[in-house]
Amino acid sequence: MRKTLTALVAAASLALATGANAEDWPTRPLTMVNPFAAGGPNDVPARLFAQRMGEILGQPIVLENVGGAGGMSGADRVAKAAPDGYTFLLGTVGTQAQNQTLFKKPAYNSVTDFVPVALMLEAPLVLVARKDLPVNNMKEFVAYSKANKERMQFASAGTGSAIHLGCALVNMVAGLDIVHVPFRGANPAMQDLMSGRVDYLCDIITTAKPQIDAGTVKAIAILTKERSRVLPNVPTAIEQGFDVEAYTWNAFFLPKGTPEAIVRKLNQATRDAMNTKALRDKLESAGLNLVSDDRTTPEYLAKFVQSEIAKWAVPIKAGGINVE
Repeated sequence: MRKTLTALVAAASLALATGANAEDWPTRPLTMVNPFAAGGPNDVPARLFAQRMGEILGQPIVLENVGGAGGMSGADRVAKAAPDGYTFLLGTVGTQAQNQTLFKKPAYNSVTDFVPVALMLEAPLVLVARKDLPVNNMKEFVAYSKANKERMQFASAGTGSAIHLGCALVNMVAGLDIVHVPFRGANPAMQDLMSGRVDYLCDIITTAKPQIDAGTVKAIAILTKERSRVLPNVPTAIEQGFDVEAYTWNAFFLPKGTPEAIVRKLNQATRDAMNTKALRDKLESAGLNLVSDDRTTPEYLAKFVQSEIAKWAVPIKAGGINVE
């Protein structure tokens, strides 16, 4: 009886302590894990959100780049972190959706090992071709690719990367069977496209736009439902008759078991940051699209992740793409 009473008192004390910690949170610096190496497209939202949310929460947010395994290493770091709200993930379509099918043995379950916080933004992919490819729209691109498939190649930032899977989706919808050339990152892939050593690439808009503007590559289609405000003259694949929608996205996640009060506070800080004009202007000028208010809740993100896992499983399986 005494042991039982002691256990109950201990449990009650722990619950009270957890509640108090959640109410006081944060009382020290936080760590935002960017699951990719420094210098990539994820750096732009990481830096902007870390600075503004740190101001809102009253504690600095330290950025930690943990690259490797297509973002899985960094995401796994957060999945295994203490659920105290001080370590959270800047997740992507790759870390939370595509990797669940790509890897035969994922390091984590993105549905059950994380607590969703907030979806913030979407980054369109753009189908770009070498500048001397004799095509100017999707229909010409598909016809040319089918007629010259034996000597064509498309590039990516690596097998299973969002850039690779964007083109895999294009190829599946268009009925193309083109050789894939993986690179160690988006920059070398773009360099080889600019030099004409590969024929096309499905790049993230933040890194594709400067080359499109400079005329070193040719834009064929934006792979989202609507045209981009920063590339208004580039039509979508959908309006050209090809049902392709491919984009990356960013959302925050905490380790499972994080108290609800902390989740709500981090969600509110995220939404407050999104409503900061200076941050919005910088993100939108880079071609990134902030999501609408109704899509920023933890509940929405939970359902969204499951729908994205199902969506990307189709082209991954159709293309026979997998990573050990």
